[in-house]
Amino acid sequence: MTPDPTFWAQWLKPSAGLDTLQWSLLLALAALVGYVFQRHLQMPKVLGYAAVGTLAGLLGFSATTWPLQGPALFALELGVSIILFECGGRITLRWFRHNPMVLVQSLLEAALTYFAVFYALVWLQLPPATATPLALIAMAASPVVLTRVVNDTRAAGPVTDRAIALATLSTLYALTLGSAKAEIFARPSASLWQDITPVLVVLGVSVVVAALLCLVMRLALQLMSPTSENTSILMLALIAAATAIAAHLGGSAPLAALLGGMLLKQLHQRPWAWPRQLGTASSLLTLLMFVLVSTVAAQASWSGAVALAVLALVVARLLAKAVGVGLGNISSGASWRQAVWVSCAMAPMSAVALLITSQFAQAAPEQAQAISATALPAILLLELLGAILATLALRRAGETSLKAAAPQPAPQDGA
Repeated sequence: MTPDPTFWAQWLKPSAGLDTLQWSLLLALAALVGYVFQRHLQMPKVLGYAAVGTLAGLLGFSATTWPLQGPALFALELGVSIILFECGGRITLRWFRHNPMVLVQSLLEAALTYFAVFYALVWLQLPPATATPLALIAMAASPVVLTRVVNDTRAAGPVTDRAIALATLSTLYALTLGSAKAEIFARPSASLWQDITPVLVVLGVSVVVAALLCLVMRLALQLMSPTSENTSILMLALIAAATAIAAHLGGSAPLAALLGGMLLKQLHQRPWAWPRQLGTASSLLTLLMFVLVSTVAAQASWSGAVALAVLALVVARLLAKAVGVGLGNISSGASWRQAVWVSCAMAPMSAVALLITSQFAQAAPEQAQAISATALPAILLLELLGAILATLALRRAGETSLKAAAPQPAPQDGA
């Protein structure tokens, strides 16, 4: 995967560059493997995408630099923003008023995850300056992976809805605190107010961008048909613009998209078929996002100390989320069996975690190596293992309907 560029340059001169050719072929292979995973192995396509990216990273495919920047960073932020906007559109704030234990459940599992991972890593003698970012990264479940698993397995039901809601809320906390903590790392302060200011800036900018995005989309839905192709293009363009603006002004682009989706849901109560509106463009961005995440994460170097830290992070994270979901399950309207499957479905960690890791790597170059050395292998492991656990959890909950497509009979002569 890392040929001598001078050899290829003698005869292969693609107009967009060799990196573009390599990425095009890699995405084509990922699309093929994803199809095979779903049709023949009864597993979600996202697992095939991640497997191809992992193999490419292990073989040395190095068309991306770390920490992410430029087009690669924007593509990842845009892909995450699109999915988080959809997830935000699933959450109705009235649900928390009628069932506040869901919000309690979310806060419990997020807080327990943070403290469990932090103290597990400190116990392994990692410095607090390294353990704190890793605990914030581990806090977020991955609605990005979970929604793709749900779509690919056609899952629907209370476990699916609860898992997506909790994963989305944990992502909201992690994006807010992680982006703010990265700013604090970049500009160390000596007062409490200076520590709080980055949180307010990230939240303030993200809320303003989210409100503008929501209002423009609501106006568009009043003037245009929700099923129109032009409506889909408009929505993609608006999310892309919001992604660029939020990142430039010091906010969090994924957080702005998530909040924008939540606001739009409150102002536009009528249901609308979001996945069908975006179509192939969204699918291509999703494919690129998962291949990019696994390719970058697979390039991390392993050692005995790194493996031990990754194992501690993964085990502490899984146990903390299970305990948090279980403690908050009392009077939440779900059975204990459903709580078990919800906690398993929240195992994935992927693109959001990689974005937060990249923020820390850019903000604190002197600590970037220590943070990335543990975060990247953990993201890779939980992207693959988490997708499998989420799939099995939704199946055991009886909420999937993925069937192998029956082969079509060959046409008869004269037919």
